[in-house]
Amino acid sequence: MIELELFLRGMAAGFAIAAPVGPVNILCISRTLSKGRAAGLLTGWGAATADTFYGGIAGFSINIVIGWLVREEFWLRLVGGILLIGIGIVYYFKRPNSLENGKESAHSDYVSALLLTLTNPTTVLSFLAVLAALRLSGHRPPLMTFFLVGGIFAGSMLWWIILVFGSNHFRDRVNDRVTLWMNRIAGLAIGAFGLLMLILAKSTPSPP
Repeated sequence: MIELELFLRGMAAGFAIAAPVGPVNILCISRTLSKGRAAGLLTGWGAATADTFYGGIAGFSINIVIGWLVREEFWLRLVGGILLIGIGIVYYFKRPNSLENGKESAHSDYVSALLLTLTNPTTVLSFLAVLAALRLSGHRPPLMTFFLVGGIFAGSMLWWIILVFGSNHFRDRVNDRVTLWMNRIAGLAIGAFGLLMLILAKSTPSPP
């Protein structure tokens, strides 16, 4: 069935976009180790929601939105870089007890991952490239594209589920000292991604 083929190819695209190491991957691992699987899955769900949004734009070839994202790439990278640096600072100075007490809400786990992924405009361009490589860039009936977009969400969530359950396997070995150093490493890594995004924003022509 062509619907199943589109769904499976969409899964491959969603998995390929979600899997590369990035700030949301680091957040997902850190939250899983410190707060448990639920926090990790909510983080992954936020990222998968944003991936599905961008995958839908690419799949439906919504050129007006793609054009806007390209035009506003400077501001999106600037905002995304500042968010990443802010989260990196928070995680660097985060103490183990504050993580164990679960002061961060489930809502913030989801929203932070959603915003971090949405403020990366290269995601939609990556989907355009991946869909073209999978020979999925042509026009098709809207119903068929919905199967493709559903596959993108499933593939992205599949990656986050694998990452969360794999990370959770090591949770019992994490004590306060390990958590403290894990927070510092995560904070430095996330902050570095933020600085990189700001550098990329600086090299992007600002809109008139």
